[in-house]
Amino acid sequence: MAQTPEATIKRIAITGPECTGKTTLATQLASHFGTTWVREYARAFLSQINRPYTYDDITTIAKRQRALEEEAAVTANGFLFCDTCLLVCKVWSRWKYGKVDAWIEREIESTSYDLYLLPLPDIGWKADPLRENPNDRWDLLERYREELRTLNRTWVEISGSPEERLKMAIGAVEELGR
Repeated sequence: MAQTPEATIKRIAITGPECTGKTTLATQLASHFGTTWVREYARAFLSQINRPYTYDDITTIAKRQRALEEEAAVTANGFLFCDTCLLVCKVWSRWKYGKVDAWIEREIESTSYDLYLLPLPDIGWKADPLRENPNDRWDLLERYREELRTLNRTWVEISGSPEERLKMAIGAVEELGR
């Protein structure tokens, strides 16, 4: 049986604490490699509701994020860059509510990306109505590291100036493509 195009692409998840340049990296990498990227659905969802989000909303966000990723995989060219992954939903849910929905846990266990890019919070905080934790980014980073270690996933930490970050990320993706 022939592989579908979506089965042959390399999926790269850009994950980690908020305001660490994930969206910037996703757009830059997609442009550099001439392919598609998946937007972070949480931003769209949270912008549309007229109330504080709830624990159950995190699962709603997670399910739609996965669906958007599968839709984007159809048009990807070699690589698919994901501006977040369900690991963000898991870490955030545990941080905020002290628990994680079983669907999110199962989906993370059964889905692995070819590479995770983990931008460090070594860049300035930019206020945004959807951001909540300007002071906890390093603590949250440790949670992401621990999750990636526990899941035995391959990741590269991205740091430095915007130019250095992009160069590091491109290098990691090129290494993956070899």
